[in-house]
Amino acid sequence: MVRRALAIAGALGIVAAVLAAPAVSAAEPGEATVVPIQVTGPVSQRFNMVVMGDGYTAAELPKFREHLNKHLNVLWTIEPFKTYRSYINVYAVEIESAESGVDCDPDLTSPRRDTPLNMGFWGGCNPSSVQRLLGVDGAAANRYADQVAGTTRGNRQLLAIGNSDTYGGAGGTNATASGGNALSALITPHELGHSLGGLQDEYDYLARGERGAPYTGGEPSSAHHTLLTERQMLDQQRKWWRWLGERSESGGVIGRYEGGLYSGSGVWRPSAHSMMKTLGYYFDQPSREQMTQRIAAKTSILQDGTPTGAPIGADRVVWVETLHPVGHRLDVRWTLDGDPVPAAGSSLNLSTLDITPGVHTLTATVVDPTEFVRDPAIRSSTALTRSRTWTVDTAVTTTPPAPTPVEFTASTPTDRPVGGADVVYVETTHPVDHIPAVTWTLDGNPVAASGNSLALKDFRLSGRHTLTAAAGSSSLTWTVDAALPSADYELSDALLTVPKPGRPTEYIYNGPFTMRLDGADDTPGHVVREFQTDGDGWFNYFGWPTDPDAPFLFTPEGTNIDNLVYGKLGVPRLSPWDDATPSYGRHTVQYRAIDPAGNIGPPGEFVVTLLPAPPACTGTVTGRRDGPLVISSGVTCLDRAEVSGPVLVRPGAALVASGSTIRGPVVGSGATTVELLNTTVHGPVSISGTTVAVTIVGGQVHGPVVLSDNRTGSRAAVLAGATVSGPLFCAGNAPVPENLRAPNTVRGPRVGQCASL
Repeated sequence: MVRRALAIAGALGIVAAVLAAPAVSAAEPGEATVVPIQVTGPVSQRFNMVVMGDGYTAAELPKFREHLNKHLNVLWTIEPFKTYRSYINVYAVEIESAESGVDCDPDLTSPRRDTPLNMGFWGGCNPSSVQRLLGVDGAAANRYADQVAGTTRGNRQLLAIGNSDTYGGAGGTNATASGGNALSALITPHELGHSLGGLQDEYDYLARGERGAPYTGGEPSSAHHTLLTERQMLDQQRKWWRWLGERSESGGVIGRYEGGLYSGSGVWRPSAHSMMKTLGYYFDQPSREQMTQRIAAKTSILQDGTPTGAPIGADRVVWVETLHPVGHRLDVRWTLDGDPVPAAGSSLNLSTLDITPGVHTLTATVVDPTEFVRDPAIRSSTALTRSRTWTVDTAVTTTPPAPTPVEFTASTPTDRPVGGADVVYVETTHPVDHIPAVTWTLDGNPVAASGNSLALKDFRLSGRHTLTAAAGSSSLTWTVDAALPSADYELSDALLTVPKPGRPTEYIYNGPFTMRLDGADDTPGHVVREFQTDGDGWFNYFGWPTDPDAPFLFTPEGTNIDNLVYGKLGVPRLSPWDDATPSYGRHTVQYRAIDPAGNIGPPGEFVVTLLPAPPACTGTVTGRRDGPLVISSGVTCLDRAEVSGPVLVRPGAALVASGSTIRGPVVGSGATTVELLNTTVHGPVSISGTTVAVTIVGGQVHGPVVLSDNRTGSRAAVLAGATVSGPLFCAGNAPVPENLRAPNTVRGPRVGQCASL
């Protein structure tokens, strides 16, 4: 029987004092089973993640597995976890809970549940805590974790997932997260940034909705916070000076952005938004560099090698075994008495070298050449550089024979498909007199490889393939999943849809709209979906914060949920005081999917133009209306109406016609607003002297259109995607009318400012 738990606190803005809220005593252990989820090597030689659930009854354990699958698949898409996934073992502890759910969810008045880990909101039902702090009994969690043989508090990280759809988690030595909330899987990497990476929060607030006080301390010890200017960082070669000016992995450019460490001003961070500020974005480069060092430091990139206890002869093979990142090879460099020895790979046959008589020093140095690290101190640390040294004595002329069968001893796991860009490796036994030959075949065809590893990205594969490695009488086979996942989108009804053959479809909205992203792949498992707006950082599509099944909502200013802001186009915002400039205008949205094997599908794209919403109606006309309509004041709306007669909009009044039919001329003179949206007019349209907005989108005008002397401030008159059965004349309008790249069909001459519309 096994048990364990773990906790996560993602982007919660919770300080250490709150995180230290007292835990509640654990219930008696329930039935539990340890399930290996991903085993890349011996427990003693890997970084081990132990994940357990609380509040899942025996019947709900499949739900826990579903939550765990999503957490892990999201984690493996985020660097550096994606590249160093092969350094990590993952074990699940499936604990049967007597009752379903967790304590005080969502309120202090909510019931307490009988669960083995006593997880609960409000820091374990503490009235002085905060609602979203999801506490766990750490002692109980560690008792369960101890049943994963070989793991210790020094080589593992605990994560406890609570059976709840409420947003919440906690960080620290252990991490917690609710399992079913839209953002739950994104809390995990953020909290690992704290507990594993030693990173600090980049929030500019402590309490939600209240901007933090100015920072008053000295230069922060945090690697990703500073008081220095960019010039000072460069001149003093401090903090993230090596990354300045580069495109941030989390969007924008690496620079200096005010706010962090819960302070609203007086301290600066590297990126506008990253994992440590906004859930959904990637780690930026300074944080990623530190995370790379911390993950690698949890194990050893030099795993084993020829014993070093006694001098060795010059007639033998010397070898080392290394770790193997998923996306690149480690470098193995050999030197003899300090001079480089040409050698490829992790084994060196000394008998092929012209070694002079005497005693010599042989060194193998393993270096991780990852582009994630630029700091020489990190590069040369034991996390990324390890050496082993031997004394070679030519007087020891004969190495004792040691017949060794050639067989595989370790490899990339074969129990799951490998991605089309992965590096696949094997390790063999180590005869003293020769280097075992490893042969590789792809779909039965021999392929050239560098020793004991094969970089699949060199083959530019697509679809599914079979990869085989053979050495001696042993062979291993992998399924190569190079089939790219696909993504598709679904938008709420647009004011106008503009198909453009061979180019992204364009949509025009005049109010909030929703986007649903779907991902598909040919293998089971959670498919991660991402989107980015206007080339900003890729953002995890998690549905909507309050409902993972609800589509993402875009509004001009964003939507405030628990004093965090989501869904603003253009310049994103998280805190209510971030750039709230409405995101009207044209925006490009890209989207893509990432499958469980790590393959990234090709991005799709669409374009959205967001117009200001029409003014609020003071009167509405629906159905049929006979005779003329004169609008003298207020805002009259025609909602799928049919007006048999002319429509006159007098000075200071406004007309908004949506999906309507007007059988007569439309004349606006000195109006504040005239909007004809997907409306058909049987007669001429003449709009002049308008002061706020002129908008004609879609629909038909059976007659001429005249737009003249409309002075609408910074908002140009719009004539887009409409059909005009007559001449089009525009003059004296400021700004000049535009068509939002949605061409009009005009069956008559186009004159003046509208000649290109």
